[in-house]
Amino acid sequence: MALAFRIATQSIGLSLSLLGWVLSIITTYLPHWKNLNLDLNEMENWTMGLWKTCVIQEEVGRQCKDFDSFLALPAELRISRILMFLSNGLGFLGLLVSGFGLDCLRIADRQQDLKKRLLILGGVLFWTSGVTALVPVSWVAYLTVQEFWDETIPEIVPRWEFGEALFTGWSAGFSLLLGGCLLHCAACSTPAPGASGHYAVAEMQTRCPYLENGTTDPKV
Repeated sequence: MALAFRIATQSIGLSLSLLGWVLSIITTYLPHWKNLNLDLNEMENWTMGLWKTCVIQEEVGRQCKDFDSFLALPAELRISRILMFLSNGLGFLGLLVSGFGLDCLRIADRQQDLKKRLLILGGVLFWTSGVTALVPVSWVAYLTVQEFWDETIPEIVPRWEFGEALFTGWSAGFSLLLGGCLLHCAACSTPAPGASGHYAVAEMQTRCPYLENGTTDPKV
């Protein structure tokens, strides 16, 4: 039972982490961190991302322009670029490290301590990746709220609002954090007393027969 619980927890944790990593990449390049709707011209909408600004017009369609200079960007966008790249890189490393620590992967079967360390390291990498994804998204959201309610700006001036990328980034960060927690729980769970030696190998073959045969299809 303990082995089955660990395998299920590892699978769910790795799946959530993979989902968070993919969402983090999407958030990095999605040009919808901020949205701007003009009351004077409802057929024209503006969006801003980390890399470019786009205008959507009903007759012309979408037109985007890349930012000319990295140094000319506001501080929150410059730092957000760096942190999102860092989140993507840490998430990729977490997938590699934790993948080698899975019980179903028939590598270093008799080195369970090594696999445990790999899972813990993978969980820490996912935590760090999740935090570095949440920080820039939350920072941009905070500044957007501050500017939206700034009384020093005339009411006729259009205000930026939350874009879809912020919600995608929050989902990515929390998925990475939860996935890392599940991997850490799986690594720290105590194996069943009888699951050692030949018994552990036999049970592993029962739980993961398709990996034993070197295929990805459980029916093979």
